[in-house]
Amino acid sequence: MEHVIRGWRMTGPGALAAFEERAAAPGPGRVLVKVAGCGVCHTDLSYLYGGVPTRKPPPLALGHEISGVVVEAGEGAQPWLGRRVVVPAVAPCGKCRSCIGGRPTACPDGEMPGNHRDGGFATHVDVPAHSLCAVDPNGAKVSEDAPIGQACLALWETSVMADAVTTPLQAVRRAGISKGELAVVIGAGGVGIHAVQIARASGAQVAAIDVHPDKLSRAKEYGASATFDAKEGAKPIKAALGAFAKEKGAAPDGWRILETSGTKPGQELAWSLLTRGGSVSVVGYTAEPVSLRLSNLMAFDATAFGNWGCDPALYPEALRMISSGEVRLRGLIRREPLSSAPQIIEAVHHRQISERVVLVP
Repeated sequence: MEHVIRGWRMTGPGALAAFEERAAAPGPGRVLVKVAGCGVCHTDLSYLYGGVPTRKPPPLALGHEISGVVVEAGEGAQPWLGRRVVVPAVAPCGKCRSCIGGRPTACPDGEMPGNHRDGGFATHVDVPAHSLCAVDPNGAKVSEDAPIGQACLALWETSVMADAVTTPLQAVRRAGISKGELAVVIGAGGVGIHAVQIARASGAQVAAIDVHPDKLSRAKEYGASATFDAKEGAKPIKAALGAFAKEKGAAPDGWRILETSGTKPGQELAWSLLTRGGSVSVVGYTAEPVSLRLSNLMAFDATAFGNWGCDPALYPEALRMISSGEVRLRGLIRREPLSSAPQIIEAVHHRQISERVVLVP
């Protein structure tokens, strides 16, 4: 069956141009996914407006938070035909030293739609089949419009799982957050708000820090037991966190800090909150240099690690959490037509839309 792809490609800084072309047949091990929805992520804005280079130079369709239905399959991928899927934001190669050694997110040959090749700001996208996350179990081929799980999600809603939910899930799991611990989320935006929910679901006492009162209010609604204005400064916040931990019966040290703001002040604050035996997970990205005393790691016998995306093996857990309602999406995402992508993305760039936008063809 012939498929025509329509969408938007970045042609230069801040510029999107409409395109229409016939889809090429997917190669061996690859599939063509009819896009149900594609989330607009801060990374897309960094490519479009922030000067961050993409691996494939423009023109390039951005978008890496994708869900949809497989409508064509290459050799070896036919079992995926007709199935509803979530496409991982990055598909590891599965063959390199990092993948074989259990660190697929460190794969040097991973493929990211909207970076290495055309992504989801389009009606269709060509992706590897080996890392797809099936929405419906046991190879079921279900109507695209069938509700998903107890939360009765629409397929387009699950698209944000591919980054906004799975990335903090991996950070929480790698930090080893467990019942009774103190988890501190710095930056309660599109990724941070899900870090709050996942840490809470893991049994932690959760505190959220941001500079925007509306984000702090939302963090409380979605599971934070305490919130702090980052403008208060590191020392007062650390003292208040200590009092909060004592009140909740959490340990006075060993705090799990999740830095999701992707800002210089946020990352410096995260380092300032490091405690003995604690950890800092760097989830957000900024190109700005950050000033810190690295010896804190030694002095506190602490841990710091970066978190690039999520191992596709964790996607089914994320799907379970959102389809059961344990992690809520409603109220945090907003559906907009793909046809209006230039205006909508511009509005997101200027912070005129607070929800995570999902572009729907």
